[in-house]
Amino acid sequence: MTARIRLFALSIVAALAVAAAAHADSTPVGPLPPGPVSTITTAPKQLVAVALPRASAKSGLVWRLARRYNSRVVQQVSEGDVGANVVVIFRVVGRGQTSLVFAQTRGDTGAKAFKAVTENVRSR
Repeated sequence: MTARIRLFALSIVAALAVAAAAHADSTPVGPLPPGPVSTITTAPKQLVAVALPRASAKSGLVWRLARRYNSRVVQQVSEGDVGANVVVIFRVVGRGQTSLVFAQTRGDTGAKAFKAVTENVRSR
């Protein structure tokens, strides 16, 4: 049982490392269209989940972070498909404010944003 837990933990660490590297090398997103803006007030050690409507596979559209966020306030820990949504989960790691700005682009290299969603996070 312990070996399974270790293997699971290692696979999560590897996936997070790949995600961090992909984020660092991604194509910048250009101007964003108007989109919904939400604000959440929370505290350190809590989780914040952002649910984004998944586009059809045929469209080639994907959601990705469009702007940098303050990693001293939140850090991404997971992403997955839940029903008809892509859910991105962040752990609140410190106090302060940051904005999680997502854009829907054609693939990970598209610079044109078709949709945008912003979640403002305030940690007290």
